[in-house]
Amino acid sequence: MKKEMTCIECPVGCALSVDIENCKVVKVSGGKCPKAEKYAISEVENPVRILTSTVLTDGLSFKMIPVRTDRPLPKRDILRAAEEIKKVRINKPTRAGEIIVKNFLNPGTNLIATRDCS
Repeated sequence: MKKEMTCIECPVGCALSVDIENCKVVKVSGGKCPKAEKYAISEVENPVRILTSTVLTDGLSFKMIPVRTDRPLPKRDILRAAEEIKKVRINKPTRAGEIIVKNFLNPGTNLIATRDCS
């Protein structure tokens, strides 16, 4: 099977053609830098994403504050993670970079605040 994709690892945005057999990348063409092949393999075999969202607050100056995961999550877990974020409430002053939820869905992945809120 052949899959066409655009590499997003650098500003060039190479148009890649990826040959796939048994859910594994066997050939990548069209990349103009070494990052293209690594990107294609990751996107086909184990796609991951940093999740950004907002969390509701109780009794603070903002009704919501922005959050993100500090590591990428498997793409297949993004919807489940978004549902879990809906359950989170912050009721104390928080600093940007502070961990909101430790081990969020995966061991070692934390949900962190990306803005101060008091």
